Amino acid sequence: MLMIRNLTFIALFIFALMSCENPSGHTEIHVSFDANTSEQAQDGRLLLLLSTDDEKEPRFQINAGLNTQLIFGLDVEGMQPGEQIVFDESTFGFPYTSLADVPEGEYYVQALLHTYETFDLSTGHTVKLPMDNGEGQQWNRSPGNLYSKPFKIAVGKNGVNDVEVVMDQVIPPIEEPEDTDWIKHIKIKSELLSEFWGRDMYLGAHILLPKGFDEHPEAKYPLMIFHGHFPSDFGGFRTSPPDPNLEPDFSTRFNIAGYNVIQQQEAYDFYQRWNAPDFPRFLIIEIQHPTPYYDDSYAVNSASQGPYGDAITYELIPHIEKEFRGMGEGWSRFLYGGSTGGWEALAVQVKYPDEYNGCFAACPDPIDFRAYCLTNIYEDDNAYFYESEHKQFEVPGHRDYLGHTDISVKEYNHLELVLGSKSRSGQQWDIWEATYSPQGEDGYPQRLWDKMSGAIDHKVADYWKENYDLRHILERDWDKLGDKLKGKIHIYCGDMDNYYLNNAVYLMEDFLEGTTDPYYDGEVDYGDRAEHCWNGDQENPNHISRLRYNSMYVPKIMKRIAASAPEGADLTSWRYQ
Repeated sequence: MLMIRNLTFIALFIFALMSCENPSGHTEIHVSFDANTSEQAQDGRLLLLLSTDDEKEPRFQINAGLNTQLIFGLDVEGMQPGEQIVFDESTFGFPYTSLADVPEGEYYVQALLHTYETFDLSTGHTVKLPMDNGEGQQWNRSPGNLYSKPFKIAVGKNGVNDVEVVMDQVIPPIEEPEDTDWIKHIKIKSELLSEFWGRDMYLGAHILLPKGFDEHPEAKYPLMIFHGHFPSDFGGFRTSPPDPNLEPDFSTRFNIAGYNVIQQQEAYDFYQRWNAPDFPRFLIIEIQHPTPYYDDSYAVNSASQGPYGDAITYELIPHIEKEFRGMGEGWSRFLYGGSTGGWEALAVQVKYPDEYNGCFAACPDPIDFRAYCLTNIYEDDNAYFYESEHKQFEVPGHRDYLGHTDISVKEYNHLELVLGSKSRSGQQWDIWEATYSPQGEDGYPQRLWDKMSGAIDHKVADYWKENYDLRHILERDWDKLGDKLKGKIHIYCGDMDNYYLNNAVYLMEDFLEGTTDPYYDGEVDYGDRAEHCWNGDQENPNHISRLRYNSMYVPKIMKRIAASAPEGADLTSWRYQ
C-alpha cells in the first residue's frame, strides 16, 4: 500500500512539472549589441519594444495614448559588446507591466539603448545622464543611440522564450542648420553651466533678422524671445509660397486636412508681414538650451540642472545683442511662448523683473501648484488616485474639449518610469521634477511623489512652493515685485485645456485681479472651449493662431514700449521702412 502511494505521488509531481511549461520568470528575451556597433562598454537605459503595427518602427510608436505599442525598460551600467541582457517577467513595462501579460499574437520586436554619459557635478555628485546630441532629447532619435532592426516573433500562451535581439545599428549625427540672409545661428560655451556640469556646455539660438539689417548699421533693435521646446531651426518663416507639389496631409490633432499646406502658407504670410513697411523692426530669437534631463531647461536656475536662468539672461542674451545690435536694455526685451514656453516666459519675467519688459504666457504649464494639473501637491496625499475610503478612481491626465479622457496621470508617469529611472525619462513630469526639486543625496532630483504608487512627499512640495510656485512667489513678494512687474504680465489659456492648465490660471487670476496693490495692470484671458495651446486670439481657430506667435503680440509690445521706455531711449532708429 505504501508503494502505491509513493508511485501516485511521483506521478502527480511529474504531471505538475509537465503542466508548468512556462513557470514564473520563464519568459525571456535576450538583448545585446554588436562589437561592430561599439567597442566600448555602455551605460544607459535599455528599451525593449513590441508592436503589432508594421507601419513604422516600434521605437516611433510609443506614447501614453490609446494607440501606444509596448515597451519595457532596464538600466544598464558597463554593458559590454556581446553581453546579453535578459528581459523577463520581472521587467517593468507599459502599458503591460510584465511580459507575462502580453497577449498571444505576432509582434515586431526591437531594442534600443539610450546611452548615458557621466557628469561630475560641482555639487560633488556624479550622475549618469543622456547628453543631448542635437535632437532635443528624443530617445528614439538621439544620435549615438544603438538599436536593432525590427523582426517578427510569436508570443504564445506560454509567453516567449529564447529570443535574441542584437543591436547592430547606430543613429547617425544630425546636421546643423545653415545660415541664410534672414536667419542666423549661434552657439556659445556657457561658463556658468560648464562649471556646474563639470564639462563644456553650450547654449544656442536661431536669430531672425529684421528687414534692412545690413542697410541700416546705425539701428539698434528690441529683442523678442520666443520660448518653447527645442527648435531645430527658426520655425514659421519661409520666403516662398507653399511647395506646389506638396501632398496635403491630415492633422489628427486639429481634424484638419492639408495642415502642412496651411503651415507653409502661414510661414510665407509671416515673411510678408515681416517685410511690410509699417511692421516694427525687431530681433526675434528661439533658444536652444537642452539639458541632460529634457529638450530645454525651463530657463531658470535649479538644483539639479544648474544656473540656466542666469546663463541665458546674463551670458546668451547679451552675446546676441552685441553680435546683432540689440539695444541691450531691459525695457527693450520681451518674452512669449506657449505651454512650456508659456511657463518660461512668466517665470523668467518674475525671476528677472528688471531684465525684461513684458511676458505673454500662453497655456502655461502649472503656475500654481495647488492646481498641478488636477493635483494639489500641498493638500493631496496621492497624485494618482482621488481620496476615497471604499473605491479607487484614477486622476485623469488628458482630455479633449468635450471632456473625454484617454490618459491618466498614473499612466503618464508609469511610461516615464519605463523610459528612465531617477527622473531620466526626458518626459514632462520628470522635467518638472528635474527643474523644481531639491537635489537628492545621489545627485538626482528628489521625487515629488513615489513614481509607482503616487504617494506625495510634502517636504519636496514645500520646496517647490517656495522656489517655483509662481503664484505663491508673486503673492509672497508682491511688495517688492509689484512696481517692477506692473503692466508686464499677460496670461492666456483655453478653458478646456487638454492638460487642465486653465485651473492654475484661474487661481493666478484670483490673485492678480483681486488682491494686487499696486494693481498688476496686465491681462488674463480665456478661449471658450479652446484646447491646448490657446494663445489669446479670439478671432481665429487655435490651429491658425498657434502659427502666429511672432506677430500677434506686436501691437501690445509696441504699446508697452511707448508707455514704458525711459527718457532718451532710442525709439526711432529701428522704425525705418
